[in-house]
Amino acid sequence: MDKEVFDFFNTDLQFIHGVGPVLASKFNDVLGGRRVLDFLLHIPSYVRPREILDSVMEAKAGDTITISVMVKSHKRGGVFKGRRRPSQIVCADKLSAPLTIQFFNVKFLDYWMEKLPIGSWRIVSGKLDFSNRDGAIINHPDFIETPENATKIPAHQAIYPSGEGLTQKTFSNVRDQIFKIIHERINANNTSENLLEFLDALEHVHYPESNDDLAPNSTFVAKLAYCELFAHQSAIAINRNLRKAQVNMRQLRAKKYDLINKFYESLPFKLTSAQQRAIDEIFADFARPVPMMRLVQGDVGSGKTMVACGAMIKMAETGAQSVLLAPTDTLAQQHFAKIKPLCDKFGLVCDVLTGRDKGVARREKLISLKSGRTKIAIGTHALFSEDVIYKDLGLVVIDEQHRFGVAQRTAMRSKGNNPDMLALSATPIPRTLSMTVYGDMDVSIINEKPAGRLPIKTTKLPMERAKALIERIAPQIKNGAKVFWVCPLVEESENIDMTAAQSRFEELNKYFPGSGLCHGQMDKKARDKVMEEFADENSKMRVLVSTTVIEVGIDVPSATIMVIENAERFGLAALHQLRGRVGRGSKQSYCILLYGNNISPDGLKRLDVLCETEDGFVIAEQDLMMRGVGELLGTKQSGWIQYYFVNYREHRDLFKLAQSASMDDNIAKNNWAKQLRAIFDCSTIAGA
Repeated sequence: MDKEVFDFFNTDLQFIHGVGPVLASKFNDVLGGRRVLDFLLHIPSYVRPREILDSVMEAKAGDTITISVMVKSHKRGGVFKGRRRPSQIVCADKLSAPLTIQFFNVKFLDYWMEKLPIGSWRIVSGKLDFSNRDGAIINHPDFIETPENATKIPAHQAIYPSGEGLTQKTFSNVRDQIFKIIHERINANNTSENLLEFLDALEHVHYPESNDDLAPNSTFVAKLAYCELFAHQSAIAINRNLRKAQVNMRQLRAKKYDLINKFYESLPFKLTSAQQRAIDEIFADFARPVPMMRLVQGDVGSGKTMVACGAMIKMAETGAQSVLLAPTDTLAQQHFAKIKPLCDKFGLVCDVLTGRDKGVARREKLISLKSGRTKIAIGTHALFSEDVIYKDLGLVVIDEQHRFGVAQRTAMRSKGNNPDMLALSATPIPRTLSMTVYGDMDVSIINEKPAGRLPIKTTKLPMERAKALIERIAPQIKNGAKVFWVCPLVEESENIDMTAAQSRFEELNKYFPGSGLCHGQMDKKARDKVMEEFADENSKMRVLVSTTVIEVGIDVPSATIMVIENAERFGLAALHQLRGRVGRGSKQSYCILLYGNNISPDGLKRLDVLCETEDGFVIAEQDLMMRGVGELLGTKQSGWIQYYFVNYREHRDLFKLAQSASMDDNIAKNNWAKQLRAIFDCSTIAGA
């Protein structure tokens, strides 16, 4: 039965012959797990050919060769006149060309002498090198075999990504043991055809005959990619069906207040059609008997916060509570400063709870939450601390949702009885990938910016123009403009030719006294204080020199200039987020991308994309095509699905096929989907 094969997949590697607990722990460091399944999903990087040559004269330095040689003599190594010399086995190939085999670990020389006795023929395989004194050399051969055991040296060796204490021989031995057991279990049981196809594809990529077998578009890698995507999508569909079986307590609540119209009337601006569409979709979810799971994707500055605010006020109409979870204290405080004045207009109690709250002040806030008096709570991880109790949590809003892990989101939702969940993301991604990653969520897209916002003028300049740029922006600063100046490093480095934030701050402070400095190595309170001072409209601080800590979570409407040094060092998503810190007011804003002398063609292309468009979805598509799926959300990747076989650029059609195949409401009954779900632990993946 297939179950026995699946049980073997979950076997700890220490129980595989020749592994043991010590080696299993080393595998865990490399594989990210220590099960047989973790090993099977860790496929080779490339193939190293080892065809047998007649003579070393047929090869060049750096080649990996396999050659038959006769052992002529032994030279014991050691320390001579203060210099360490290797032990040498002097040989000759079939055409009498000399070849020296060297070993630097002297204490094992007796072992090598026994393995390579004088007068015997041996087949050795390793990397060829040449020296002026000794001629052709192989240091520490990968294989040494007698002629009758020549078949033990693979003609095409699969090379695995490895780590400390793990050799390629170890990988191949464990691989052979695993597939031997798999074949025994397949032969002994009535294995399903689908599982046989999956195992056949796995075996082909673990025993490749050429690098073509490991290419993303090869037959067997493509089959594994489809299986992985289909398993993931199947799990999402199963979870969606399970969610449909849940009952939301909202259905048991009657409307107590009429607040949403007051909310619309209190706004000093009109919502964009995209914002209103997102709000209408959320309200339609509220009318359903199952918990809402919706993602609102919107470009920087598109007004996602107002959409979330409308949702929380609508929830307050029933008397239920809402929380807005933010990744940083600064962002939580900014949300609170925006939302509380709106709530005050119609008598809703809005409070903020972060790690800063201590003692009496914290206890009072907790009492207000437990009693139900606080209807909207804004804060950080403190919102789901053990001592925080809600009377009736109806809606969880998670801002910058990719900054929170599965356990954190689960902990927040567990504070209520199947509350609705609304996630906000300021990093747009192409819709195909969006539906693949967030297939268990409904998606609303805000693709407009509030009226009155002018397009940000973006230009690129070489670093030599930095001083001229300072002179150009001086008059604007004198007239009240505020400037972000972003550097990629905190301190100067001898090895990297980039301007650091500290030295740039010292230089700019001479031109503009009272400038601020902000970076991740500062004390958190000191950093927040600098950000708050810069955001204060009445502050004299006009220039903030910073690293990327200001990428997310600082809103300064009066800031109109963004300068990014060594912009070629940043990804498109990070550059787009940084640019989004300006252009939040009604004045014309500018973004200047300074690039170094050694900019690559790809780096130049990224800057050109930024100069040509502000559309976050277009930028995300370009980023995806240039870099693949690895870093869609910039440098912080926690929470993202790490695919084993999927390369988005190569398997775009498979994304769509796997998605459409798994959207059937009856997918939970599909045996093939259940098998793949078991293989890839998809219930865990889908929970992300």
